[in-house]
Amino acid sequence: MLPSLMSCATRTTHSIMSHVLPLLLPRVPFPLSPIPCSTSPGLPPPSTHRVPSCPPRYAPPPALVPGVPPPSHHLRSRPLPAPCPARPRLPGCPAACPRFVAAMALLTDLYQLTMAYGYWRAGRHRAPAAAELFFRREPFHGAFALGTGLAEGLRFLRAFRFSAADIAYLRSVLPSTTEDAFFDYLCTVDASEVTVSSVPEGSVVFSRVPLLQVKGPLLVVQLLETTLLCLVNYASLVATNAARFRLLAGPEMKLMEIGLRRAQGPDGGLSASKYSYIGGFDYTSNVLAGKLYGIPVRGTIAHSFIMSFTSLEEVQPRQVLPPLAGGEPVDLAALAESWLQRVCELLQSPPEKANRGELAAFVSYAITFPHNFQGLLDTYCVMRSGLPNFCAVALALHQLGYRAIGVRLDSGDLVQQSKEIRRVLRACGTTFQVPWFGSIPIAVSNDISEQSLESFIREGSEIDVIGVGTNLVTCPLQPSLGCVYKLVEVNGSPCLKLTEEEEKMTIPGIKAVYRLYDAAGHPFMDLMALEDEPAPNAGQELAVHVLGRRGEATKVRPAAVEPLHRTYFRDGQVCEVLPSLPEVRSHAQASLNRLSPAHRRLREPQPYPVAVTEKLHLLLAELRQARQ
Repeated sequence: MLPSLMSCATRTTHSIMSHVLPLLLPRVPFPLSPIPCSTSPGLPPPSTHRVPSCPPRYAPPPALVPGVPPPSHHLRSRPLPAPCPARPRLPGCPAACPRFVAAMALLTDLYQLTMAYGYWRAGRHRAPAAAELFFRREPFHGAFALGTGLAEGLRFLRAFRFSAADIAYLRSVLPSTTEDAFFDYLCTVDASEVTVSSVPEGSVVFSRVPLLQVKGPLLVVQLLETTLLCLVNYASLVATNAARFRLLAGPEMKLMEIGLRRAQGPDGGLSASKYSYIGGFDYTSNVLAGKLYGIPVRGTIAHSFIMSFTSLEEVQPRQVLPPLAGGEPVDLAALAESWLQRVCELLQSPPEKANRGELAAFVSYAITFPHNFQGLLDTYCVMRSGLPNFCAVALALHQLGYRAIGVRLDSGDLVQQSKEIRRVLRACGTTFQVPWFGSIPIAVSNDISEQSLESFIREGSEIDVIGVGTNLVTCPLQPSLGCVYKLVEVNGSPCLKLTEEEEKMTIPGIKAVYRLYDAAGHPFMDLMALEDEPAPNAGQELAVHVLGRRGEATKVRPAAVEPLHRTYFRDGQVCEVLPSLPEVRSHAQASLNRLSPAHRRLREPQPYPVAVTEKLHLLLAELRQARQ
């Protein structure tokens, strides 16, 4: 259903995980809750939050489903930890702020835990390590993506730890030869020694450039991989998809996300609402997303409401709508019928062709929402029924001092119908001396795609508002962004993954990333350097090697240089003030607007170059030669 022109949005700080994961993880023995708020002045050092080892005890693992015995391999008796001591509540958090989010540490792939055990057995679990999260190709055959998901990733990191129930479950699924001391060690694991740097959420990003850099003990860096990929991959994909719709629609068109019923589950639906808003959509139909994130919520009526009425006799009570300026209530149904005769005469359409059940539905809705009346026109016939009935009710409301706010189409040739509707609205406005009538917004839905928007623009439609569902939230043109998470350094030594596919080769070492701008203010290149290299300066001539191009170095001279990464997480705490969702949305639109037209266009864009410094290029060549 198209989101409405009625606004009702509230804000809350609860995480998407708090509301969705209880639906997806019904076996968690205690409810999921919002994450503790970030650090405040006076917070004790992170080490004071570390949970001591959990002493072992013997007990069978709990059944996975209440009332259903566990499989036989779960029945072996294994030492289970006593409940892990709870962390103290963080200073500055409200009293209801919980100590951790249950089960999130298990939102990972099993092999992350088996590798963790391997690191621990080898004594490498505390080796300092660094990993980068990036994608290899720009999505949708475009030249850019929007990097999002950072805030959810930080919430996950702040809450990361294994509960007693998590440890009990892991004892039941890891091999029976797994040492008890490893489970005791897992009780102490958290993200208090992790540092995360990232591009600001909503930034334009390009292939091979790290969205996130994660540093910390090797075992922990490994355990974070799957969850961070899960939180960033879809978020960035749907934000990018939304940005493409916004670029096609232009800045004036209103865009509404209406994909909840077509989304991949409730978590996908909420994520789609949040990240399509960042990408440039104006509204959502998703009421829970409005509550959680403060996104403006809209909604009209469905065909079912109109089809449920058959005659004006069903509009009860009749004398219920007083004029806006005051006075006795008026029979809006009778007033609308009188206006229907005049409208049909103007349109030279027989009044008997206008469906009376549809008229009754419009009247009933107008009585209920006189300040927000809008009509769905295509339940029966747009030109002979839906539009005349709408105009009749809207003019009756106008006579009482109210103003209709829109119409919607959900089928047929949307461009042609929008032109015909606009002509009729203007004719009614002129004939009946209602100046605003000709500018009533026309909204459309019906499986809208990028191609639909291109045709609307090409054919000069009269559409003001577009509702996009399936082709936004499911991203059918590309179902995944394909982000990967790769080690780049362990124990101070750069790591390199060699492969026959050059695209899949990693770039070693901990890096600093810079965006280079031309004199017009457009970014023209992203440059990766080793962390210990001096930062490039504006006006400095730089010798760089563009990824994917062989041969000598290229010389560039940027007019401005921007360091891309900021440190957002250190010592177990969020260390940078995070922007609000509207601020992230504004940043995303500003980032898109700074792109040159050649990189911003959606069809056959000019590829955006990503380069490495001479020093990083030499390191890469040296490691390749040493490993071949």
